[in-house]
Amino acid sequence: MTRPFLTIEREGGLVLLTMDEPATRNALSRPEQCADFIAAIEAINGDDGIHVAILTGAGPAFCAGGNVRDMQSRQGLMAGGPTDIGERYRRTLQRLALALHGLEVPVIAAVNGPAMGAGLDLACMCDLRIASTAATFAETFVRLGLVSGIGGAWFLPRAVGHARAAEMAFTGRVIDAGTALDHGLVSEIVPADRLMERARTLAEEIARNSAPALRYTKRLLRLSERSDLAGCLDATAALQTLAHLTPEHAASVDRYLEEQAARRATRRPSPA
Repeated sequence: MTRPFLTIEREGGLVLLTMDEPATRNALSRPEQCADFIAAIEAINGDDGIHVAILTGAGPAFCAGGNVRDMQSRQGLMAGGPTDIGERYRRTLQRLALALHGLEVPVIAAVNGPAMGAGLDLACMCDLRIASTAATFAETFVRLGLVSGIGGAWFLPRAVGHARAAEMAFTGRVIDAGTALDHGLVSEIVPADRLMERARTLAEEIARNSAPALRYTKRLLRLSERSDLAGCLDATAALQTLAHLTPEHAASVDRYLEEQAARRATRRPSPA
């Protein structure tokens, strides 16, 4: 039986997704890898107990992008003629992109090493990106005479702005974690041996919040990418109405008022 490309670990309301083919630096080269991603995302979306996800890579790399040897031999995703290749992209990598972008819970990319080509694009599909000091990033497609087949021309400008995205896409230049932080591609850098600890700490902070509110908030953030203010406000009114009626909202309000009362009690002067 073939070992899954994506390993899945559940820790309470957190799901850890690990691309687990270190021998290929977690390169994306086969349809079944995309199927693993899509199945995992569908399962997360259908589980109301999941609040947040982390995506990372096993071994020294986050994801090396496409498998260059497969490109040379025209195997895997690159097999066949023009129609075959185009349809395979639509059915595999592009379905993966739509699924990961449509993941309903917040997702943190814990970038442990090189994120090259499609690997960078995967990281850009996530809501938050934390980099190890060993992480590097590049939109390498032009160096191989290609374009991003997984949506990099859409995702990268939204992560770093048009000018930075154009520079990275036109040069294929590799940038280190410090430059990625300067570009706004990642929100923080941590030592390699603390990356997963920091990712889990952030995930746990997020997971303490209401699961419906997290999903509604992410839905509104995604909607804001393609709607005007009026349309976004209409959607906000609808989702806020639903949020007001959830048990999680009632419990959060009760907890907040209890905490405020406890703080006031500790500030009261002791009777003489």
